[in-house]
Amino acid sequence: MIFYSTNKKTTPATLKKATLEGLASDGGLYVPAVIPVFSEEEKALLRGAPFKDIAFAIAKKFASGEIEDDRLADIVEKSFDFNTPIIPLDNRTYVEELFNGPTLAFKDYGARFLARLTGYFAAQENKLITILVATSGDTGSAVAYGFRDVANTRVVLLYPSGKVSRLQEQQLTTVGGNVTALEVDGDFDDCQRLVKQAFMDGELRQRLTLTSANSINVSRLIPQSFYYAWASMQLEKKHDGKQPVFSVPSGNYGNLTAGVLAKKMGFPIACFVAASNANDSVTRYLEDGRYEPRPTVGTLSTAMDVGNPSNFARLRHFYDGDYRAMGRDISGHAVSDAQTLETIRSVYDRFGYIMDPHTAVGYAGLEAFRASNPEIDGPGVVLSTAHPAKFIESIKKALGMDITIPDRLQDVLDRQKISIEIGSDYRDLETFLTHLDSGH
Repeated sequence: MIFYSTNKKTTPATLKKATLEGLASDGGLYVPAVIPVFSEEEKALLRGAPFKDIAFAIAKKFASGEIEDDRLADIVEKSFDFNTPIIPLDNRTYVEELFNGPTLAFKDYGARFLARLTGYFAAQENKLITILVATSGDTGSAVAYGFRDVANTRVVLLYPSGKVSRLQEQQLTTVGGNVTALEVDGDFDDCQRLVKQAFMDGELRQRLTLTSANSINVSRLIPQSFYYAWASMQLEKKHDGKQPVFSVPSGNYGNLTAGVLAKKMGFPIACFVAASNANDSVTRYLEDGRYEPRPTVGTLSTAMDVGNPSNFARLRHFYDGDYRAMGRDISGHAVSDAQTLETIRSVYDRFGYIMDPHTAVGYAGLEAFRASNPEIDGPGVVLSTAHPAKFIESIKKALGMDITIPDRLQDVLDRQKISIEIGSDYRDLETFLTHLDSGH
């Protein structure tokens, strides 16, 4: 498989090169030169197959020729050693729970697969790889746990001070070992900007062998397509061939982009709802074709507080820059904090199901989509991106009740936070990375 940059100003890359570079040298995001398509015969063999079989079949399309089948099967097996439940709320509405991995967030799917792939390629190159990551919450902890103790790797996480939940911050800052957390005086867009500036610093990038585990890394994007393929195959069969609509809580748009990838590979997906919070730059783009990012706005769904989502470049690439074509597959709906809290309450009252704020945004987006498109009567799937216990303050505000915190999260809360504070100027990050390289 060959990958190109969305900026089209750099040479094509193998999967290894795209994985270890993260961001292309011209500042673009790697995309497959050709999206592999599953034939009807191939899909027939996968109907009713376990999640890991579908994951392996997709991974093989992208990794064939670079990773032996047995090693790739081992990477898949070890990456997804947890379940992916599809929970029915009523006879045509489902929640796909993506929070059963070690950090209780959907980012575990991409981060664990990427960590093992990076470790495999780094060992081949006999290099120490520095993984530089900006996070608005769950990405950082998933990457930290995914890469913990992976040979030939070290992780530097940048997160916005005071703009992630306490549980998220504890997960980010208590891993230790080969993981360092940088607490940035700014918002997520500042963190993302700093990471991109580091990648554009050619001398530093080469000296540290920098790569990224954000969704800008194509090898974190690919495994996120697995759970769309899995759910679409399950629900198409259950609903007599009707293809599901996926409602995706959207911030940096990596999750939605992975869904588009799954659809373009031929899996039975009707369309998508891009459910955003007040940070609605893509929602507005879908209306009139003008992309006008705005400063990040803080909301209850903190991991989606992204004013200028990096994966928008991939979305535009997949639709050749045609917003009308994108709009035929994706419907954008923005959800306010007040609507988020009301959705948590109404879903609990109707179904006895507790949603975190991000999942609630996804559910509200699906409801809005159905109200506007009553002719689409297939099953709807809300992607549940985080365990509600990670947002206990919002759950208490919505429901007036405490919820049980899983033991693995309680254990994290009891640990001592260890972070390094830096400013939002690139020189601050550059100084830290230079000292890191010199062993200080």
